[in-house]
Amino acid sequence: MKNAIALMLLAPGCVVYSYDVQDHPPVYVDNYAPILIDGYAGVFFDTTYGDDVWTFEATVDDPDGAFDILGVWADVYDEYRGGVLVESFELYPTDDPYFWYSDWLGSTTFLDPFYSGYTVDIVVYDQYESFDFITVWADTY
Repeated sequence: MKNAIALMLLAPGCVVYSYDVQDHPPVYVDNYAPILIDGYAGVFFDTTYGDDVWTFEATVDDPDGAFDILGVWADVYDEYRGGVLVESFELYPTDDPYFWYSDWLGSTTFLDPFYSGYTVDIVVYDQYESFDFITVWADTY
């Protein structure tokens, strides 16, 4: 028994010290929120496809530059049923970095082109999670 105790006293041990060290001061980024200047949502009938086409447009700006904009979305709500979210659509940049657009065939959406109760929140996000939005009524038949 004495030998076992002596061996335990001579056995190598490991001690871990844990502490936070901040080698560099935090980096603060001056970020300005993007600005949604104008937006549009509406539907029209396209004879080529024989289907309704929903279009969503946004004119955006950002004091940090157009390439600070991460994405633009159109969230469609049914105002006559308590403002419930119906569907969200992503908008895509065009050749003009301040103009974002998308269109969707009506047969691929849950939207009714004859229903006048849709509002659309058009939301722009930037690289640092700042955002701006506007709400427009969708143009329907």
